[in-house]
Amino acid sequence: MTHYIDNAIKVFENNFDLKKNEKVAVITDDRMSQVALPFYEAACIKGNETVFLQFPANYKSGEEPPAIVAQAMKEADVALCVTHASLTHTRAKKEAAAEGTRIGTMPGITLPMLAEGAIEADPAEVMKLTAHYTELLEHASDVKIEKDGKELTFSVKGRKGIASTGVFKEKGQAGNVPSGEAFIAPLEDSADGSLIVDGSIAQLGMVEEPILLKLENGRLTEATTPLGGELLELLGEGDGRIIAEFGIGTNPAARLTGVVLEDEKVYGTIHIAFGSNKPFGGTTEAGVHIDCVVKEPTVWVDGVKIIEAGSMI
Repeated sequence: MTHYIDNAIKVFENNFDLKKNEKVAVITDDRMSQVALPFYEAACIKGNETVFLQFPANYKSGEEPPAIVAQAMKEADVALCVTHASLTHTRAKKEAAAEGTRIGTMPGITLPMLAEGAIEADPAEVMKLTAHYTELLEHASDVKIEKDGKELTFSVKGRKGIASTGVFKEKGQAGNVPSGEAFIAPLEDSADGSLIVDGSIAQLGMVEEPILLKLENGRLTEATTPLGGELLELLGEGDGRIIAEFGIGTNPAARLTGVVLEDEKVYGTIHIAFGSNKPFGGTTEAGVHIDCVVKEPTVWVDGVKIIEAGSMI
């Protein structure tokens, strides 16, 4: 436990530049409390006023947390969300950030992930790579992804590129910890074609048998394999099946683990998400947000190849 607490202290110092007089809220659920505990202990060791909030784990990624949790996030200077499902794309996170809270969301993080991997990356290198790919997305109009002979195209014209570096030292900054991704909200009705998903899926874990996803006018219409069926069930029949996000991994230390928090940050991967995207520039509020990671893709932005079979260009 001492090693985990030491790394948790480093997160507060390196990622948040936590000051002595700042209030900390560690937010967790019934499935993740043991992983959240080192962060609580670390904040207490540093002498900060700290609260530990735990709620039932019967919710999906993108679903709003209890109101008392949302209020605690607003009251804190730093909030760490160590949860099974993700609070990243929720109104609670967006509204707390608007109040000035610095927020780190850590959906599905494990104790081994707290010990090594993406969390050990050089922040300066992650920030540099993330800035580069965010700039590409910021000025892009059209994106094409190709893998194993299947192609998916969509538009990101007019949408803002988002840099997720895992470093949140200014008021209102928020995102994943650990991190390293550049992402954007595609136009909701623009995606057409097919995509092979062979990495992992949020809340469902590693993909053992590649899944073929088919999209028409921005909506997921088909997903092969039993795991693909679980994905459809998780997304529901409504707006959860609308394309929400396109992201590029920018963390050279990240590994494919089966936990999307780290998997979507792996350098050379991309991910597509479905469901809510209003918190980062889209129009969909679906109560769910599920990421699907693709290994070794080839990607074009406005006709220029930026990734070839997982090799960044």
